[in-house]
Amino acid sequence: MIEAIRVNLPDAEILVVDDSSPDGTGELVQGEAGRLGKVHLLTRAEKNGLGPAYLAGFSWGFERGFEAMVEMDSDFQHDPADLPALVLPLGAGYDLVIGSRYVQGGEIPDWAPLRRLISRAGNLWADFALALGVNDSTAGFRAYRADLLARMDLATVRARGYGFQIEMTSRAHDADARIKEVPIRFHEREHGSSKMSIHTVVEAFVLVGWWGIRRISRSASA
Repeated sequence: MIEAIRVNLPDAEILVVDDSSPDGTGELVQGEAGRLGKVHLLTRAEKNGLGPAYLAGFSWGFERGFEAMVEMDSDFQHDPADLPALVLPLGAGYDLVIGSRYVQGGEIPDWAPLRRLISRAGNLWADFALALGVNDSTAGFRAYRADLLARMDLATVRARGYGFQIEMTSRAHDADARIKEVPIRFHEREHGSSKMSIHTVVEAFVLVGWWGIRRISRSASA
């Protein structure tokens, strides 16, 4: 993955966030850092969710003054070949660019019907409850302008799992961000297994409902 990112975004600094995994990830990343350069490792003491891991990565980027930050998984569900198309709209003034499975040209060729249904229903529910105008608010392959992230009060982000991407999309929408979706081909992971569970799906469903109620209440009192 590190080599593929370097091929597609040669000038990018690469950060791997590792929650003290026992599989040797940290040692491998340190080896690549010495070999390729501009590769960094952020090791966290414990595993406490997808959302906190991404937030830790954003904080690391803020400290170093980056103007844009890209988030992606490292299991090749997110294709590094899509990175140039993902970051290009940032230069045209967009604040958030989402690699979308549900716009024209987007694909999920390997998913079973049930998994596709759960994902599509989650996105429709989020768009209905939060009026986001986004087809794939659950997508985890995205590029942010750093100044947008700075406006989003990340210290108060609540979701830790499946709902994190929805909450970030909602906060970007509320911050009047210019959001663009670009089509991607979402692959099945090459190694490992999904960390999504019934608990994470229920968490996201409940949180989206609560955020939707708050949105309606604010509108009614305005």
